[in-house]
Amino acid sequence: MQTVHTTQPMLKDKIAIIYGGAGSLGSGIARAYTEAGARVFLAGRTESTLRKAATAAGTAYDVLDAQDEEAVEAHAASVVERAGRIDISVNLVPRGDLQGVPLTEMSVEDYTRPVVRGIACQFITARAAARRMTAQGSGVILSLNSGSANGSPMMGGTAAADCAIDALIRQLAQEAGPSGVRVCGIWTAGVADSLTPEKLSAAGAPPMDEAAVAGVVAHLDTLRMTRRSPRIADIAALATFLSSDAAAAITGTWINATAGMFPS
Repeated sequence: MQTVHTTQPMLKDKIAIIYGGAGSLGSGIARAYTEAGARVFLAGRTESTLRKAATAAGTAYDVLDAQDEEAVEAHAASVVERAGRIDISVNLVPRGDLQGVPLTEMSVEDYTRPVVRGIACQFITARAAARRMTAQGSGVILSLNSGSANGSPMMGGTAAADCAIDALIRQLAQEAGPSGVRVCGIWTAGVADSLTPEKLSAAGAPPMDEAAVAGVVAHLDTLRMTRRSPRIADIAALATFLSSDAAAAITGTWINATAGMFPS
């Protein structure tokens, strides 16, 4: 008699919240999570883009400002009420980084904005998740940044913001680990198919068309050991793995998915 082996979806019955879920990375991770068997809640401030992303990924969505402590706590409580628990929390909320300006010409506001917004938002959402995950004895908290903590020229406050979030993730992992909660992050240093003229302009780049964006990606490719920048699908697959029980031994660290732009 032949034995038939069945493989369970990697995130079967897991409950996930993705903050900043309306963006291309959030949408990509949401689709990957859903395909892996998770029930996903997208959270973001703009309902029109959030609704579009949720429809494409087949997920629920909630309009929410992830920098609002009370709103994040209330939302986390509502997810537990609706779904029974929170197994995965991912923060992809934009920080307002400004790049391409020398530090000697940058204002205090432009330099500190990504640091203050970034660490506050990451702390608020990670704390809300950790409170519930430690109580239930399991869970995964994920973050993502550019991997610029060691400093990169013309990156403004990005390096300082990355450094602060790197430290938060490592510290929270130490504190929450004994309760069965894993906390880790992903370095990307630019995801090729997430870059658009609008995103680059918001970060301080001059106006450009799609051809110019392709030129930016081509330049980034030359800085990678593999000569290929990561794609949304690559990061979504990695996030799925890190959120699964297959990554049970990984916590308190950052996974270098920069294709070797920043050697660990």
